[in-house]
Amino acid sequence: MPRTTALSDIRNIGIIAHVDAGKTTTTERILYYTGRKHTIIDIHDTKDLKTSTTTDYMEQERKRGITIQSAAVSTFWRDKKINLIDTPGHVDFTIEVNRSLRVLDGAVVVFDGVAGVEPQSETNWRLADNYGVPRFCYVNKMDRSGANFVRCVDMIKKRLGSRPLPVQIPIGSEDNFKGMVDLVEMKALVWDSDDKDATWQSLEVTPDLADQLHISVPSDRKLLGEIAQYRTEMVDTCLEQDDEAMEAYLTHATVPSADVLRRALRKGTLNSAFTPVLCGSSYKNKGVQQLLDAVVDYLRCLRRPHLYSGVFRCIDQGRVGGKLHARQARKDWPHGRNVRQGSQSHRRSARRRHHRPRVAGGYRDRGYALRCCKSGDPGAHALSGPRHQRIGEVEA
Repeated sequence: MPRTTALSDIRNIGIIAHVDAGKTTTTERILYYTGRKHTIIDIHDTKDLKTSTTTDYMEQERKRGITIQSAAVSTFWRDKKINLIDTPGHVDFTIEVNRSLRVLDGAVVVFDGVAGVEPQSETNWRLADNYGVPRFCYVNKMDRSGANFVRCVDMIKKRLGSRPLPVQIPIGSEDNFKGMVDLVEMKALVWDSDDKDATWQSLEVTPDLADQLHISVPSDRKLLGEIAQYRTEMVDTCLEQDDEAMEAYLTHATVPSADVLRRALRKGTLNSAFTPVLCGSSYKNKGVQQLLDAVVDYLRCLRRPHLYSGVFRCIDQGRVGGKLHARQARKDWPHGRNVRQGSQSHRRSARRRHHRPRVAGGYRDRGYALRCCKSGDPGAHALSGPRHQRIGEVEA
């Protein structure tokens, strides 16, 4: 069975954050804007148990409005396959984040624009450091009262010991949040409405941008007045990753193009030289498409060779049997191979073989039948059949 999506076109990512930072809300918007869903369901609409978000489908998740267990979904954006794991943010379910980060190639760290870096943000950040997961930051909830982008970036630097690099600057804040300035393209992206189908306008960045968009809050006007400074800082930091572009910039004053900056941002992100910072408001449907662009541009399918093909989640589905969420390593790495329907796997710890009657692609609690799970495919795939399997075990 031929592969339909090349490994270079797969992004295996997770969304990690403190509780109530907006992970599930962001996931809902991602699935909607990529065409995976036809409508958006907000968390506060699920407490009557008549409906549910895509990834928070359990009864307790709907009642409490929090994520309890990780859920895997897949979608496409700009011809790239994005396998996404929505993780819990509550301290009691940190183990779910730990299990997910073992199989991820990248992560989006969501921060509340008001609270900034919170305790579970620090815990998840350290877990991502332990597994060497490349990531970028998304400052969410810029529409809330008290949201402060500069303060949040400063907290990322001081509390997480990271090197944050803003690639977007918010236009306004709280009720007057209108969009963001893209420092790579040097365009102002402005929304006229909070509707989920509203489109943004791309405006030129001019000195009178604050007056043009009726931004009256002094701190917001000051931030827009520092766009040139943020742009210079971003360009200088990116050029550290590209010697050729650096030489052209210093010798001939050649300003790097947007494509050169994106390549440098990707390289720096994967090397953990810095952490790009984006902003937006998922609930008000602003900035989600730009977040998806960042996933495609700055993250890629990059497996660490010391990780193997193994189980990272087990679910007991009653009479249906057990379901294992596993990640297949690449063929040229240890234990990497395709998994076919009806094949057998060797459970090394028990020294016994298991038969797989079914192989399925995962979509929250549902699944679709597959004849073969390709090497390199992530935890979004479920292997049905084996019993008494434990998390972390190697499948050979």
